[in-house]
Amino acid sequence: MKVAFQGELGAYSEIAARALFGDVELSPVETFEEVFRAVYAGKCDRGVVPIENSLTGSVHRNYDLLLEHPLWIVGEVKLRIVHHLIALPGVKLKDVKRAYSHPQALEQCRAFLRERKIEPVPVYDTAGAVRILKEKRLKDSAAIASIQAARDYGMDVLVSDIAEHRENFTRFLAVGKEPAGDLKDPKTSVVFALKNIPGALFKALSVFALRDIDLVKIESRPIRGKPWQYMFYLDFEGGMEEERCRRAVDHLGEIATFLRVLGSYDKGREVEDWPYLR
Repeated sequence: MKVAFQGELGAYSEIAARALFGDVELSPVETFEEVFRAVYAGKCDRGVVPIENSLTGSVHRNYDLLLEHPLWIVGEVKLRIVHHLIALPGVKLKDVKRAYSHPQALEQCRAFLRERKIEPVPVYDTAGAVRILKEKRLKDSAAIASIQAARDYGMDVLVSDIAEHRENFTRFLAVGKEPAGDLKDPKTSVVFALKNIPGALFKALSVFALRDIDLVKIESRPIRGKPWQYMFYLDFEGGMEEERCRRAVDHLGEIATFLRVLGSYDKGREVEDWPYLR
């Protein structure tokens, strides 16, 4: 199996891919769009992307990409994110004036940086930030990334676990060209649109309440070219092989102006500790 992820080796997405699929061939790419394209084109069997962080919320671009590509959600994992302040060997914390990392990581470590008057510098990837430090030999800067990235590039960890809250998890989704099968504890994701009339969303959600189906998450995204109209992404307990879930989705289809099932897949486990990968 070949799995695409955004970033470089040592990125949290790589760790999520390993947690989901074990020792498989990995294909690092630069953008989330490339992850979806690689799977759709058949260059990779699966793609892994972050969709939600417990501190900073949803990764909106990946919700849009789920809609734009005819792929299925086939799995998820909830990875505890442990951010480390990483620097070249010999650099001390007092030397650090700037910290490079992905914008999400910088936001999650905002209090640490502000307290020490360290300037945040956004780059495309956490592990990529470590590579930038090493290639440019930046002795007045640090990166925020995983312990894996520090080990991969032979760097020092100045301070460990610097996020504002220890309970910092990111939920990652796996996507594929075929739906998942042999599910043990499933949930389902759908996306739908409604007429902009009073009570429309209430009626849409009531199809699940009528069948005692628990809703896990709802997310709205604007429809491009249609101001103040929205797509709704919904996760609910159960799989489409269950009659009550099929009936609920069929009922939703009678109300919605657009409906697509994104996939049924097993609920992701929380992964708090992960081994050194290489």
